[in-house]
Amino acid sequence: MPILPVINMQNKPVEQLSASDKVFAAEVKDHLFWEIVRSQMAKRRSGTASTKTRSEVAFSGAKLFRQKGTGRARAGNARSSIRVGGGTMFGPKPRDYSYNVPKKVRKAAIISALSMKASEGFLIVLDQIKLDEPKTKLFAAMCDNLGVKTALFVIEEKDEVLLRVSRNISSVKVLPVEGLNVYDILKYEHLVLTKEACKRIEERFGQ
Repeated sequence: MPILPVINMQNKPVEQLSASDKVFAAEVKDHLFWEIVRSQMAKRRSGTASTKTRSEVAFSGAKLFRQKGTGRARAGNARSSIRVGGGTMFGPKPRDYSYNVPKKVRKAAIISALSMKASEGFLIVLDQIKLDEPKTKLFAAMCDNLGVKTALFVIEEKDEVLLRVSRNISSVKVLPVEGLNVYDILKYEHLVLTKEACKRIEERFGQ
């Protein structure tokens, strides 16, 4: 059972936390990261690319010239895809790129990411995050105290104040436990959990 040191916002040790082996000391299955991140990126694709077919372009439907007797190849109307300004053949249309990954795989990937951060020493547990004032400079000062340059902060539940004061700092992100995902864990160098968030993660993924 891994023992995680708990520190305060001034980077002073407060206590120690006995973490779950199933969540923070599991086997790291890094081959799952590619599958999950690919799925997350696919879900973020807008899929709004669209071209006009010959039935949608603004041209007359009249035949350009008579069928026979001109010596030219027969032609229909100006909407044909072989003519300038005509419709596009086999062009992209709005589509949904997302696909589902089994729940067990998603769970295993998050546990692997958490265990990897813990084993590499990039996991920090805070007793709490409490700012005297809702100001970005106070949040930035806390990051400096913790010695983190890029970090994902995971809190026990959604906090609008923390979300607001942290969004102007491009190198950090604040998420509630229910928003925890593999992409963000891997994107940021450090993973910072509050003590309560750590317990909720164990309840959610340790079963």
